Amino acid sequence: MKKLVKITLIFALAGLFVYTIWFLYQKSIQKPVTYKTISPVKMNIIKKTVATGAVVPRKEVNIKPQVSGIIEKLFVVAGQKIKRGDKIAQIRIIPNMINLANAESRLNRARLAFENAKLDFDRNQKLFEANMLASADFQQFRLALNNAKEELDAAENNIQLIREGVSKYSGKSTNTIVRSTIDGMILDVPLKEGSSVIESNTFNEGTTIATVADMGEMIFEGKVDESEVGKIKPGMELILTVGAIDSEKFKAWLEFIAPKGVKENGAIQFQVKAEVDLAKGVFLRAGYSANADIVLDRRDSVFCIPEAVLLFENGKTFVEVETKPQVFEKRELKTGLSDGINLELISGINPNDRIKDPNSANSTQDK
Repeated sequence: MKKLVKITLIFALAGLFVYTIWFLYQKSIQKPVTYKTISPVKMNIIKKTVATGAVVPRKEVNIKPQVSGIIEKLFVVAGQKIKRGDKIAQIRIIPNMINLANAESRLNRARLAFENAKLDFDRNQKLFEANMLASADFQQFRLALNNAKEELDAAENNIQLIREGVSKYSGKSTNTIVRSTIDGMILDVPLKEGSSVIESNTFNEGTTIATVADMGEMIFEGKVDESEVGKIKPGMELILTVGAIDSEKFKAWLEFIAPKGVKENGAIQFQVKAEVDLAKGVFLRAGYSANADIVLDRRDSVFCIPEAVLLFENGKTFVEVETKPQVFEKRELKTGLSDGINLELISGINPNDRIKDPNSANSTQDK
């Protein structure tokens, strides 16, 4: 019995040894490397650069008040279309107490002066009518009365301007009514009724009550890298892709390239502007993000191959062409325009040749 167990153990060890040798041998055998092949394809090659930016109105105006005070009433809301001269808001003036006190004092002095001039005029008018006063002397009292009346009117007008922002001689004209300066659409009304506003003057740009823009004339504003800006010029066609409307493309025409670049994230960027061609009935909201493809050059209906299959040696370009199944020979190419992925083929191979894809090793051949 022990002898049988011993023999069985010896055979098992021998079998394990043989299997190990066979396994290591199989592992040492290299499998044949196979490659996929491709043929030149007829297509359009478009070399382009991309500018990122946004679609904005060409005419966008911030409406600011000409007087300081509190918004008493708003006449518009965002999205509303308005005409030039339409009311936007009404301002209630909060008078400066020092100016108001000075104006009241001036009014009181003017009233006293007028009353005194009136008494002198009435008294001397009786003397003049009785031929007891010369005409030239009486004229001086008439002039004094007129001057006093003019000063009284000016003082009353001044105090009314301080209190209400409008004088009794201005009629319908008043700075307390803020009006639109252009035709367009209200983009934003950042304030509410009751908010305080500051007038626009030499020392302060003033508080924006509303933003108005002409939405019928839109432009693309973007930036182009310094490596590409030398290849573009005004008049070039742009194809806009708007992020919010990715199903539709818009044409635009380059009209401005900034003469000075701005450094952003370590690179120099140049601002560009392009007029957007809007079809009738198409509405683009202000501030839509967009990408603009600027076509630098193009070739239509030419044979192309992927750049990934190219080999480079000593400044020359080669590909490996299949002569027999999985047998390749190197051939020099003459190439043309590239879009960064595909390359125009000018000469060196035929449209029916099969080209080795060096990045497809150990994959089955594409028939």
